[in-house]
Amino acid sequence: MSDDDYVYDEESGEWMSATDLAERRAAAGRVEVRDSVGNLLADGDQVTLIKDLDVKGAGQTLKRGTLIKSIRLTGDAQEIDCRFDTIKGLVLRAEFVRKRN
Repeated sequence: MSDDDYVYDEESGEWMSATDLAERRAAAGRVEVRDSVGNLLADGDQVTLIKDLDVKGAGQTLKRGTLIKSIRLTGDAQEIDCRFDTIKGLVLRAEFVRKRN
């Protein structure tokens, strides 16, 4: 389709350009992940822990203030995937981290 083509969007009941419809559908598929204070998180961000966390299965505690580099979003609004020195495949809840500027 060219940009000038209009298509009918069954969800909204409107006619719109193909470009606008594609953008709307792409935005609907994205999940916003926010940290403990409401900052929007993205892939590659650095975060710090806001409380001590016991890591199940690792027998280790991550201390408050620990820097986690290069996070990845999982598609879940409350979970982020990350790596720490001794722990591989670490998944943290977004409510326990704060974005580092």
